[in-house]
Amino acid sequence: MPLVIELTILVLAAFLGFEVIAKVPTMLHTPLMSGANFIHGIVIVGAIIVLGTADDAFTKVVGFTALVLATANVVGGWFVTDRMLGMFKRRPEPKRGEGE
Repeated sequence: MPLVIELTILVLAAFLGFEVIAKVPTMLHTPLMSGANFIHGIVIVGAIIVLGTADDAFTKVVGFTALVLATANVVGGWFVTDRMLGMFKRRPEPKRGEGE
C-alpha cells in the first residue's frame, strides 16, 4: 500500500477518534479508557507476531519495544481500573457503640 494512502488512513482515524471521544461526557472518560484495555491486549498480540517474524535487528528492537510498552499500558490500565472500582465499594458501617 502506498505511503500516501497509509498516511491518509492515519489522519482520518485520528480525526474520527477525536470526534468520537469529544462527544463522550467528562464523567465517562475514565471508564471509557479503562474499558479500552482489551485493545492494548491486541497490540501485545501484534508485537508478538512482529517479533516472531522479525528478520533483522531493527525489527526485533521495534517489536520488543512495542511489547514492553503495550504490556506496561495494560498493567497500568488494570491498576487504574481496580482503583476506580474501589471507589464504588461500600465501606463497612461502624457498629453501634464504637467510636463514640
